[in-house]
Amino acid sequence: MKEHLNSYISFLKNEKNYSNNTIISYKNDLLQLLNYLEDRKILKKNNIQCIDRSIMRKYIVYLKKRDYSTRSICRKISTIRSFFKFISREGIVKINPTINLITPKIDKKLPCFLYLQEINKLIETPPGNTILGIRDRAILEILYGTGMRVGELVNLDVPDIDLYEKTVRVFGKGSKERILPLGNPSIRAIQEYITSRSLFIKNVPIIKIDLNAFLLNRFGGRLSARSIRRIIIKYMKIADLNKKVSPHVLRHSFATHLLGGGADLRSVQELLGHESLSTTQIYTHITKERLKIIYKKSHPRP
Repeated sequence: MKEHLNSYISFLKNEKNYSNNTIISYKNDLLQLLNYLEDRKILKKNNIQCIDRSIMRKYIVYLKKRDYSTRSICRKISTIRSFFKFISREGIVKINPTINLITPKIDKKLPCFLYLQEINKLIETPPGNTILGIRDRAILEILYGTGMRVGELVNLDVPDIDLYEKTVRVFGKGSKERILPLGNPSIRAIQEYITSRSLFIKNVPIIKIDLNAFLLNRFGGRLSARSIRRIIIKYMKIADLNKKVSPHVLRHSFATHLLGGGADLRSVQELLGHESLSTTQIYTHITKERLKIIYKKSHPRP
């Protein structure tokens, strides 16, 4: 099974172009299944053919007893489904044990988003008289103005931004390229940051600077996703916006506000880089809930 697992990981890396983090996650899920099978001596002479649906059902029970969340269990089973689909297609197994396998249902949680006045308050929080403050405002403007993922923002290089065309090029999941429009607030914030970035570069030893990276940390290297998370949480606290947030809150707000403003679902799907329209549809639930709140507040006889 280890040999097939390695072949599958190579497939994800070389043909699917998955990110390193995604590949590591898939590999860990499959190694966990392998350890489970080996500990219980289920694999007979390393024969993967012996794994059937009954074993997979017992594995789900095992994960539940280990107190994994429903979402984590479903993610692990999704990885295993993908693996068995691959080795079935390669003719390694005749029967896929994950076909028609019933997995726990995930309670759909509506993503947290900020209202427009909260967005404005958040974006205006970073100081405009420091290099880091100017950079942080650019981060907030870009995330909210384009809806890109934090990982996509971290990987932005200077040539990816075209201020003349008012667009930015990003590489999403599976290294899929998409071109996103830039609004005027984002452009102004980027221009201010580029000016301050040039001044910053002059004061840092050239050997330490990643000149290709758009967003730089205080040492001249590429800013990390973890740092961006800390930046967003920091300004949420300063702005006194008491909501449990992640860096995705600006992406969620972007999509929610577009749909609330009349954008069609397909366009929002393309901007977000979602493969499936069903992934984007969760934002329609947010707008419906928002309408209900407005209705109850505004109607004389709700």
